[in-house]
Amino acid sequence: MLIWLFTGISYGMLIAGNFTSHIYKKVDTLSLSMQVILPESSTAKSPAMVFFFGGGWNQGSTQQFEPHAIHFARQGIACFLVEYRVKTRHQTTPFDALKDAKSAIRFIRKNAEEFGIDPARLIAAGGSAGGHLAAATALIEGYNDPSDDLSISSVPNALVLFNPVIDNGPAGYGYERISEAYLSFSPLHNIRKGAPPTIIFLGTKDRLIPVETMKYYQMAMQKVESRCDLFLYEGEDHGFFNHGRGKHYDITIQETEKFLMELGYL
Repeated sequence: MLIWLFTGISYGMLIAGNFTSHIYKKVDTLSLSMQVILPESSTAKSPAMVFFFGGGWNQGSTQQFEPHAIHFARQGIACFLVEYRVKTRHQTTPFDALKDAKSAIRFIRKNAEEFGIDPARLIAAGGSAGGHLAAATALIEGYNDPSDDLSISSVPNALVLFNPVIDNGPAGYGYERISEAYLSFSPLHNIRKGAPPTIIFLGTKDRLIPVETMKYYQMAMQKVESRCDLFLYEGEDHGFFNHGRGKHYDITIQETEKFLMELGYL
């Protein structure tokens, strides 16, 4: 399989409503794009927030986090909604999805000047399997696309995770597809010193991600002296944070704002 990466944002640039679309990668005849929402005005380089949608690495859409991206762009953060390969559309694996996520972050950093962003203040965000991809770009060393420029880091500077898949082991999510590769693919099994500061949102009735798993993740992060804020919402199920699902969209937005303010990103 041949893969080409574009070297500048002039390729495939399209204007679609309030969004600008940029092709960040080609896999054979497939073009992968990201939608970009830049702050209306800024006198300095803005932070960047990169969103990965959920869907079990099987499906999903960049539309999931459009409300979040619009909100944070209004707060002065450049936002990126990343398309990546999924099973139902591309007959691909979770490993391919992670390669795409890393490629997307490298593309954004490579073109930081054109986007007007600070590449040292890059936030990766995502929900469910998209939360896995965000966390994995920070913690997983392998699964780099062979055509990536590996001199450009794919590691974000902060993480915002909505009911993320962080355990791919035998008792976790996706093991039937990941198998023994979980040792090199599962964020829970690859926490290391220097892990970026992280905020996590989870409902106590999540049918896919046990609360105890997330508490253990937080403890492991704290052991390596990395900040990990965990917010649990009583009685809430998977996807409770999505726009249109109720009050927790606003609540998790507010907690994210506080977190980013404390990091000096807002």
